[in-house]
Amino acid sequence: MASIARKILVSALFLLGLAVSGLAADRTVIVLDGSGSMWGQIDGRPKLEIAREALRGVLEGLPATREIGLMAYGHRQKGACDDIELIVPPAAGTASAIIAAADALKFLGKTPLSASVRQAAEALRYTEDKATVVLITDGLETCDADPCALGLELKQSGVDFTAHVVGFGLTAEEGRQVACLAENTGGKYVAANDLPTLILGLTETVAAPEPAAAPEPAPAPEPAPAPEPEPATVEYNFAPQTTFAEGMPPMRDAGNAYEVHAVNPDGSKGDRVTTEYMNYRGNLEPGDYIVRAVYDVASVEQKVTIAADATAEPLFVLNAGTIVVRPRPSEGAPVEPGAAVQLELPDGTTTTGYGETKIVVPAGSHTFNVKIGEGNTSETITVKAGETVEKDIVVGVGLLVMNAFYTAGGDRVDATGVSFQVVKAAKKIDGSREALLTNYGPDSKADLPGGDYVVIAKMDQASAEAPVTIAVGARSDVNVTLDAGVLAISAPGAYSIEIVAAQKDIQGDRKSFGVDYGETRQATMPAGDYVVVVDRQAAGKSETAATVKAGERSEVAVP
Repeated sequence: MASIARKILVSALFLLGLAVSGLAADRTVIVLDGSGSMWGQIDGRPKLEIAREALRGVLEGLPATREIGLMAYGHRQKGACDDIELIVPPAAGTASAIIAAADALKFLGKTPLSASVRQAAEALRYTEDKATVVLITDGLETCDADPCALGLELKQSGVDFTAHVVGFGLTAEEGRQVACLAENTGGKYVAANDLPTLILGLTETVAAPEPAAAPEPAPAPEPAPAPEPEPATVEYNFAPQTTFAEGMPPMRDAGNAYEVHAVNPDGSKGDRVTTEYMNYRGNLEPGDYIVRAVYDVASVEQKVTIAADATAEPLFVLNAGTIVVRPRPSEGAPVEPGAAVQLELPDGTTTTGYGETKIVVPAGSHTFNVKIGEGNTSETITVKAGETVEKDIVVGVGLLVMNAFYTAGGDRVDATGVSFQVVKAAKKIDGSREALLTNYGPDSKADLPGGDYVVIAKMDQASAEAPVTIAVGARSDVNVTLDAGVLAISAPGAYSIEIVAAQKDIQGDRKSFGVDYGETRQATMPAGDYVVVVDRQAAGKSETAATVKAGERSEVAVP
């Protein structure tokens, strides 16, 4: 796959080099999906890694004069529809800044793609200047907005506005739902399912050249004799239909698509000509084509001959069924919307959905891997052509809620810096324990399979652990007592402040609890005696004793 991607990238960059003088003069903003679904995998790699690599390859091939910006959504917080940020304003020479910004993104939240495209258009002053927005998304709108209506609005109110949409890993039905945003502005919708197709999609949109200037018109030729009138043609010459199984009626308003390919001289499938959706009725140039009907991961293809004066109405039989997977943490529990539902495909690749997942698959047996938190399970589901199978898959996890307290019965540690590491209670032969996860902040939550665990809480220099047993389908609260207090130090004129243990070890050394630079320092420390070492450089070092009591704040001023 990587070698194929490199070949495609080289070809794309070669084409860009031929068109440098004609590159689009308008300014462009790339809107990148930063939502949590970008952690889904394609061919064993997270989609976010593939997107970063494709962006890097395409942007590095652009001339420095090209004005491009980057906007992202869903990259700073979960569940927020207003998490939209113009990270790199559109300007010349921004390729390296965009690459660095994409590499640093965290993929966390929702998919407010309509609001993001609107903000990108406004950043480009689309009502005053020519503007292009390229949306890269692996999901649908999740913030109660209509991408289709937005496309019409921006096209009507803009001077010369175009939106392109690159659907990354979308099903045919999902692609149809976002393609209208591009189509309503005169832009392109490009379906990308791996690194090579994503590179091509970005090459066609982010780096799309303007048409070359028209040559000077040649002298008008002598008028030719009026041609004979063309024979009457049909309204449309291509009207494909798709059904799940032999004998079933054709689909109506479903999520199917038709990929139309040219036919090579040897009869094999050639380049893609177009992709059309659902109840398509239209016209193709007369000739032979290979058409592939697709619905989610089910597909079938056949040769179709198109004539100018007749309507080809091929029927595509998918020989497929529908599987609905409802992932649940435990028997009788509600469906978990954050559960990852991964389907293993026959070619070794995978496709991933989240929460209740409905997917059309070829008839036969299919293995689904479902993951909730640290729990996962696999089930094989068999479906017949034309059949719908609904299946609850129970992962078998319980909910763990973790908090830390300075002292038993005292104040809770509410700082976001408090961490909780969960390890298995059973020790390995070398005495270590298998670490499962690390979370941060109070009321930290984790879904875990039933069993025995140990929670290790840490805040600054203080740490403690507590055992916990998880029961499937139940909530378990663990409160870890740090037996610690807060030491606040003020030392005017200090270059650095170090905290060391008051007691020396057998070698005569005192354990250091780290050095901070500046005139103040605050740290959560285990209860006990310490020495504060202040370095004022030219004035030398001084030492001051300090005692920390559990659940209390100790303030030390070092003159």
